[in-house]
Amino acid sequence: MSSEKRPAADDPSSGQLVVKRQNVGSSRALTRTDASGSSNALIQAAPRTSGLQAPVMELSGHSGEIFAAKFDPSGNLIASGGMDRTIMLWRTFGDCQNYGVLTGHKGAILDLQWSRDSEILFSASADTHLASWDLTSGTRIRRYVGHEEIVNSMDISKRGEEILVSGSDDGTIGIWDPRTKNAADYIETEFPITAVAISEAGNEIYSGGIDNDIKVWDVRKKAVVYSMLGHQDTVTTLRVSPDSQQLLSYAMDSTAKTWDIRPFAPAERHLRTFDGAPLGLEKNLIHGSWNTDGKQIAVGAGDGTVVIWGADTGKLLYKLPGHKGTVNCAEFSPGPEPIILSASSDRTMLLGELK
Repeated sequence: MSSEKRPAADDPSSGQLVVKRQNVGSSRALTRTDASGSSNALIQAAPRTSGLQAPVMELSGHSGEIFAAKFDPSGNLIASGGMDRTIMLWRTFGDCQNYGVLTGHKGAILDLQWSRDSEILFSASADTHLASWDLTSGTRIRRYVGHEEIVNSMDISKRGEEILVSGSDDGTIGIWDPRTKNAADYIETEFPITAVAISEAGNEIYSGGIDNDIKVWDVRKKAVVYSMLGHQDTVTTLRVSPDSQQLLSYAMDSTAKTWDIRPFAPAERHLRTFDGAPLGLEKNLIHGSWNTDGKQIAVGAGDGTVVIWGADTGKLLYKLPGHKGTVNCAEFSPGPEPIILSASSDRTMLLGELK
């Protein structure tokens, strides 16, 4: 099924617009029989558990590896970006229409975040910049300058004033007011930062880097409150749980871990280690996520699968095949339905419903 794009207002001088491109993105329904089957297996979930057009939908259109994919807060829209330096916008339901393409970054897109009202998208890129995009007009609102090297990761505050945090190979954590192109502040660290997250209250930032440690920073004092040690290689993802009490990490040691981040938690904050999601030879910055009730965690893997565990039990629940390259991003839908989105180096994304 070829998906058509909606035309947007066009200003050829800017180059930062949702451009109408016929047949850039497409989607098709797949069927998987069994989670333990081959990469071509189809998963038939009966009875159906979501409003997806089929139990598995494949979204294609990117011309390079996809490094980042995120649902908007409603779960009805998806943004994706990667090596081809474009951001593609998709509808989750129906034909998974690709309704827009945002261009302007001069390097790979490495992370994305939606605003709370779904009207603005924020991007982090290997071109050393962050950017914000008006999704009504398709224009770039502003470029955020200040990092001196690749920007690997970003997060956005969940309540209060909207704040962006970013982590870069230059060893700094940027703290941004989205209305201003220059950073409000920086936290200087000793190593390249490959993952960042911000606490729900907005008073703490979690960072991970090539020194393998997770550091918790007091935003106002710009000082480390405590560190969480245990990973044996570069930390590639950090995600705060829906109840704000735990932190999910994944690292190049091919393990995911959960940590107790409550203010008065015991000194030993490590809760559980999850195995079964191999990094693979590409050594990409693989991302993971929590489902809406915080009972499941998902991580991409170098063997082309999405691995899902019970957060409290550590039990392996699903190992979902279907991709022909590293799965760089595994995202649960924030909506009420059990939907998982995966984005891969094979240039495709899969939307699948869980039983």
